[in-house]
Amino acid sequence: AEGAAQAIVVQVALALRYPDIVEADIPALHLDAADLLLEASNTNSALEQLYAALDTLQARAANVDILTALLERIATLEDTNGQAEAAASLRETARDLKPAADVPPATRSNDEGFVRVDVYYATDRALTGKTWPARRFGGDRAQGLNYGIAEVTIPRTHLPGAIETPSIWKLEFSADPAKHVMLQSVQPVEQQAFYAAMKSDLQQTNANDAFVFVHGYNVAFDAAAKRTAQLAYDMNFRGLPVLYSWPSRGDTVGYIPDTAVVRLSGRRLTRFLEDLVEKSGATTIHLIAHSMGNRAMTDALELMALRRAPVEAPVFDQVIFAAPDVDKDLFAEMLPTIRPLAKRLTLYASDQDWALEASRKLHGNAPRAGQGGEVALLHEQIDTIDMSDLGQDMLAHSYVANEQSAILDIAMLFWRNLDPRRRCGLNGTGSPDTHQVWKYEKSSCSDFNLLPVIATLRDQGAESKSQVRATLRNNFAAAAEFEELEAILVDLAAD
Repeated sequence: AEGAAQAIVVQVALALRYPDIVEADIPALHLDAADLLLEASNTNSALEQLYAALDTLQARAANVDILTALLERIATLEDTNGQAEAAASLRETARDLKPAADVPPATRSNDEGFVRVDVYYATDRALTGKTWPARRFGGDRAQGLNYGIAEVTIPRTHLPGAIETPSIWKLEFSADPAKHVMLQSVQPVEQQAFYAAMKSDLQQTNANDAFVFVHGYNVAFDAAAKRTAQLAYDMNFRGLPVLYSWPSRGDTVGYIPDTAVVRLSGRRLTRFLEDLVEKSGATTIHLIAHSMGNRAMTDALELMALRRAPVEAPVFDQVIFAAPDVDKDLFAEMLPTIRPLAKRLTLYASDQDWALEASRKLHGNAPRAGQGGEVALLHEQIDTIDMSDLGQDMLAHSYVANEQSAILDIAMLFWRNLDPRRRCGLNGTGSPDTHQVWKYEKSSCSDFNLLPVIATLRDQGAESKSQVRATLRNNFAAAAEFEELEAILVDLAAD
């Protein structure tokens, strides 16, 4: 155990020295090392690691419950060492801690240089028994679903599409909530209380909508929570951001184990979606799946449609398949069954996605549904958007610092369920009278940041041309690009 602990200490040193190369949760590593040292009965060295974790957390605006638990743990060990005075001081510090001000969910701010986003989660990952947020869930399967609320902080300097992490090039050697996206807490909740909290939050925010994000391969729970919060924040989404996290190993060499477990998770996801529709209080629900997570979502939706057959009215608003790592022909066969469940199905594809190309080769050169270019899926049941112009991953940061991305297109869909012909930046590749693949051209959209504008139009219920004009003039008339902005958005409005 001591040898393993020393290996973790070395990993901490490397992560501190090269944070942009060795991505790691420093407090979690300190806590892992402390657990191993305690197994080896090395209490003094374990205390050193626990104090190191505490020092790191003090700069993070960490959740009060986490700090309190850590202070009590250190105090207990100090008592064991005969240091009663130090233990008393630690407990006094814990008593003096104050929780953050009670402000409305789901996207909350206390003017701290960052914003807190509450992410509701359901997961069939097994609990690890550890309390640190990044280590709460691992890659093992649970027997059923665990529910809860994760708090993620996003810096006010955040760029749309980014998951900011420390960078050595910026002389950043530890995470800072005013600069980096961070998972602050994971609070398990019983199922009944979970849905009651959803209803309460919707009432507080005067919203009626939710979106569910299903992550892909090689994604740990903490990374999935941060991505869900980032999507909600970027779209200024007032409803409920919901994460469904399946037990991906979060490891680049875990592709085969991930493929084995994701199909089981699809069965569990379908039950969760049925409950969400019935119990959450949300009347408009959108679904977004990424990469291998589409295997779970396609299975879940197919089962749901078969149980409900015939499906008389859409259950979901927008269903979005982002870079699906699903066999293209299988995906096409499932679409007629799935289609009645949603107002619109959208597929984002790219011929620049190296992960999908690797998956294609692994599967006997069978094209994946998320591949664009010459193999892009053309099917009357779904809108295929070829995002090859924007790089390998239409949810990542590689192309959004200076250009708009799929996030803008998703925001437009959430706003008005717009046909591709009406959306900014999309150009058909075939005859206007036929079903076609739509190619995104990044030079076609204004450089003006449309995301907050679309969010305002959505929140204020502006749909007609007159409503859009009035909302724009009331909220954005001072913008230098106002005339161009108005021309774009009025054109998207209903007649």
